[in-house]
Amino acid sequence: MIASHPLSTRCSAFAGGRLIAAGPLRHVALAAWHARHADPSLPVLIFEDASQELVEIDLGGSMAELVQRLATAPDMGLPDPAVADAAEAQAAQPAGKRPRGRPKLGVVAREVTLLPRHWQWLNAQPGGASVALRKLVEAARREAGGDDQRRHAQEATYRFIHAVAGDAPGFEEAARALFAGDLARFEDVIARWPPDIRDHATMLVGRAVSG
Repeated sequence: MIASHPLSTRCSAFAGGRLIAAGPLRHVALAAWHARHADPSLPVLIFEDASQELVEIDLGGSMAELVQRLATAPDMGLPDPAVADAAEAQAAQPAGKRPRGRPKLGVVAREVTLLPRHWQWLNAQPGGASVALRKLVEAARREAGGDDQRRHAQEATYRFIHAVAGDAPGFEEAARALFAGDLARFEDVIARWPPDIRDHATMLVGRAVSG
């Protein structure tokens, strides 16, 4: 296994509670290899910056072997699913029958069950039921956007502190403060954690509170 994330993914690596590198995974991996081989007793963890998911990467063997693995590894980034679906559908059509204009980006037909009065209202809207439903969904997404971002940031922060400080004093209280949105209490509880862990966690919880 080379890596569980694309090599261009922005990451941060910690060794024994100390931040050792931050940047694209292809560069962070080299610093992680040095830390692992300098002191095999230290746990080396690499976190993806956006979600704080742990990144699995093969740090075994020599530095030359790691460099060779990284040099030959494909960047596993995936295209947007809607764009991929549109491109696949477009490619499947005969050249002479492809419609002009923009392709439909991943429009999917599914059954929706509503009361008659709901269908009556939807059908009376400009563009019909399908257009009205899409507008309603987009409006709901915009309204919930801040809450969704805050929840994702809280979950990312929790993943990080659980991985690096799950056994640290005050962990449970810090987690409660995190999900309560109490930044001041969170910072107070983690004040005695290793400085790099404390600073990284404070940065992450700041995203959650301001999300």
